[in-house]
Amino acid sequence: MTEWSFLTNHARVLVCIAHDPGVRLRDIAAAVGITERSAYAIVTDLAAAGYVVKDKDTDGRRNRYQIQAHLPLPERTIGEVLDVLVYSKTDRPTRRARGQDHASTGKSRRPLATGGAMTCR
Repeated sequence: MTEWSFLTNHARVLVCIAHDPGVRLRDIAAAVGITERSAYAIVTDLAAAGYVVKDKDTDGRRNRYQIQAHLPLPERTIGEVLDVLVYSKTDRPTRRARGQDHASTGKSRRPLATGGAMTCR
């Protein structure tokens, strides 16, 4: 049987960064099951698209990433997707806490998935 994944490697890398903004490319590659070179290319893609901002940490040795959760995807924002994939029911920010009211945008908030949160380890 052929192995496949519901989420793209780009989405899986984004989840890794959401879990640990200081994650190393080596750790992303291991968690996602790709090469470091592929992890670098995906992070570069995400940064070029504006979904991730990459900065050096205070000592200038490691990258720190900041996800731009407000940016839209075709039908959802990054933050909405990460809400479903990353946060458990107990630590998920409320809609009001995030300052997002979908009633005003006319978009429904139908769940993208059910069950527990996905982890990057």
